[in-house]
Amino acid sequence: MMEIFKTLETGNELVCLESIEKGSWINLLAPTEEELQLVIKHIGLEQSFLRDPLDDEEKPRIDIDEDQTLIIVDIPYVYEDDKSIKFETVPMGLLLIRDDYIITISSKQANVLERFRNGQIRDLYTYKKTRFILQILHHVAKDFLKYLKHIDKKTEFLEKSLHKSMRNRDLYKLLELGKSLVYFTTSLKSNETVLERLLKGKVIKLYEEDQDLLEDTIIENKQAIEMSTIYSSILSNTTDTFASVISNNLNVVMKFLAAMTIVMAIPTMFFSYFGQNIPIPMQNNPFMWLYVLIGSVVLSLLVSFFLYKRDMF
Repeated sequence: MMEIFKTLETGNELVCLESIEKGSWINLLAPTEEELQLVIKHIGLEQSFLRDPLDDEEKPRIDIDEDQTLIIVDIPYVYEDDKSIKFETVPMGLLLIRDDYIITISSKQANVLERFRNGQIRDLYTYKKTRFILQILHHVAKDFLKYLKHIDKKTEFLEKSLHKSMRNRDLYKLLELGKSLVYFTTSLKSNETVLERLLKGKVIKLYEEDQDLLEDTIIENKQAIEMSTIYSSILSNTTDTFASVISNNLNVVMKFLAAMTIVMAIPTMFFSYFGQNIPIPMQNNPFMWLYVLIGSVVLSLLVSFFLYKRDMF
């Protein structure tokens, strides 16, 4: 899908265009080959600059080719699968072509761009390319912080659920959240490298107000890195704790079953001995069965008391 937006200099209103114009913002979401070729021919840019961000394994980086600048960053990607929300990251490309065009391209829905498309961002001007790029990067860092808080809340909910009942489903969800935190941490650290390079001012020209925005973005990104590292450590410790609890519960059950096996074996031994087809003492006593029953019960109680003192029950 290809969308073209432009901010009108009169009224600063963001409008959707039918064709590509100078000073416009071109948003490409999982574009078709025809859309890619249209942009390439109309603008005359490097083909790899449009195709690289569509690779889900592409790492954040900056490429410069004459008057074309490609910035690739990882953005949070949240979707629902099997009635559960999953958190991952996907690359998004920001292309600056001279001072004429800015292109955003990604293979999956970039939620961070929805606010830009809907005109919810203050001081949004598509013809101010540097500031527009920095605004996108700033909101990417803020989205990471937002989703990290969601992950923390989901972790707390699963912990409370596991306190009530140890279910494999909840443990699998904890494992998925742990993977999401690893994805977030790796992407945030890679994004930090890109932001630090932008701060040097050799990639895109920075004005004073732009530099302040970039510094704020770097601070937000560092905070997100710290949060993801802390949450990942807490989640890892939580998972290890529940694994120890499960193992301990299994040991308690096995110990109880072993004690019950010993206690139940005593009556079996008694009745097996007195049920033999050979002469045994007092076999003609009509109350012998009662003596055997009482004896087995008393001995079982004594053994049970002994095992109870040994904390086997």
